[in-house]
Amino acid sequence: MKEELAPSGRLRIGLNYQNFLLVLGDGPDGEPRGIAPDLGRELARRLGLAVEYVKFDAAGKLADAVKEARVDVGFIGAEPQRAQDIAFSGAYLEIPVTFLVPAGSKIRSIADVDQDGVRVSVSERSAYDLFLSRNLKKAKLVRAAGIQASYDLFVAEKLEALGGLKPRLVQDAEKLAGSRVLDGQITGVQQAIGTPKVRRAAAKYLSEYAADVKRSGLVAKLIEKHGVKGVNVAP
Repeated sequence: MKEELAPSGRLRIGLNYQNFLLVLGDGPDGEPRGIAPDLGRELARRLGLAVEYVKFDAAGKLADAVKEARVDVGFIGAEPQRAQDIAFSGAYLEIPVTFLVPAGSKIRSIADVDQDGVRVSVSERSAYDLFLSRNLKKAKLVRAAGIQASYDLFVAEKLEALGGLKPRLVQDAEKLAGSRVLDGQITGVQQAIGTPKVRRAAAKYLSEYAADVKRSGLVAKLIEKHGVKGVNVAP
């Protein structure tokens, strides 16, 4: 199994630096900090492997790297579209997704968003972009290259809504007078551990690992250690 999971003898772990909840950037030593890097370190420790982090600036780029086996493991949101090429563990953490609307918006609830004339800014190829692409029937998605870019587009183009991770939208609302984060959630991004789909033994091990780090309380401890607000241990 170890040889299948890490054929090079090093565990190449892909991280999405756009997901500021899971990856907090690099420490003074240049090593990645956050929940996902720590779970990667623990995985490598259990396997007795050296770890190599591969950094990406978008979820879609990380998904491509896992699919093409340019990394062995990717900490990324599990989505049906991605699951065509990636074997995912069960989710270890869930991040709620909702909308931000500008001051004076007539949109009062999540149910009001999906209507003609509503333009929703999203970070392209994010898990919630994929979800909304399947589920919105009338509203139009307007995509930008990354989370910050989606916020900038929402403001510059005076769009009707911004879709995103709730903890980030709460921060954005503080910068935009009169804006509101809509109550509830449209979905929860299921953060999981992915590996190329052909690596079946590796996928089985990762599923067992994800279940164990939840059950043991490690995920909860890492959420507390890094002071990450607005995320939950996956049910």
